[in-house]
Amino acid sequence: MVTHDTTMAIRSESARVVVGQEEAFTQMLIALFCGGHVLLEGVPGTAKTLMAKTLAALTSSEFKRIQFTPDLMPSDVVGTQVFEIGTGQFRLRQGPVFTNILLGDEINRAPAKTQSALLEAMEERQVTIEGERLPLPEPFFVLATQNPVEYEGTYPLPEAQLDRFLFKVVIDYAPQEVEIEVLRRYHAGFDAHRLSDVGLRPIMTAERLAECRAEIRQVQVDDGILKYIADIAHASRQSLDLLLGGSPRASISLLLAAKTWAAMQNRAYVVPDDVKALVRPVYRHRIILKPEAEIEGLTPDTTMTRILAKVDVPR
Repeated sequence: MVTHDTTMAIRSESARVVVGQEEAFTQMLIALFCGGHVLLEGVPGTAKTLMAKTLAALTSSEFKRIQFTPDLMPSDVVGTQVFEIGTGQFRLRQGPVFTNILLGDEINRAPAKTQSALLEAMEERQVTIEGERLPLPEPFFVLATQNPVEYEGTYPLPEAQLDRFLFKVVIDYAPQEVEIEVLRRYHAGFDAHRLSDVGLRPIMTAERLAECRAEIRQVQVDDGILKYIADIAHASRQSLDLLLGGSPRASISLLLAAKTWAAMQNRAYVVPDDVKALVRPVYRHRIILKPEAEIEGLTPDTTMTRILAKVDVPR
């Protein structure tokens, strides 16, 4: 299968740069295949930007980065019309959103109007400037980061906007042996700021991505699997630990992600383990715990683990 072969080649090439974050990188790749977007949460210095740049290099994609700040305006993201004195005409100055892979750093530091401008681009694959609708390049993939430690001066994303992200990927510190390997590579001369020096080999083009997506659409899903996905969503809405359960968009996201993961593993059909493997990144930003559940020490991940244990698995 094209998707499996592409995945193996990207994993092999990315290992030259990315160390110890294989699961997070794989989830980013799943989201790219699905046409979704990813919310990355992790403390500074855990290779979030490096993974985004590596994915762009391996997929022949243009990469841009926006540092979100409280004074960032929507026009700083999408662009604006500029009047040129020489020609006496307005010219469109495109913003950084016109790219293939966009890293929105600390998206929760921007005010709601600026966040909304990016979220329109994510959902509609277009932006509106002075009333004119402009399509974005294909593929268009957003990686938005949040710092889980420092919340002073931030504008948390509302639940309806969080729901537009396919995954929330949590990146933690790497184990000590992995950190030693990182130090060894830097000691040998590796510099994340000069990624081009590594000479990463582009694996995927826009045409090959289209082939992979067409192949993923053909992955078979049994009615029992569809019911399993719906049962998980229903159980989350009935959970006594949650104020808010998963939306229908969560079920759709889980279905698309499971089909993609099956294709990446060289299977033309989805099994229950495909669904189980991706429940947590799909749901962790879409559910809201009750205060008493948080006092008990539950997290979104442990809550979804509880829910999975109660839902019957199709045979």
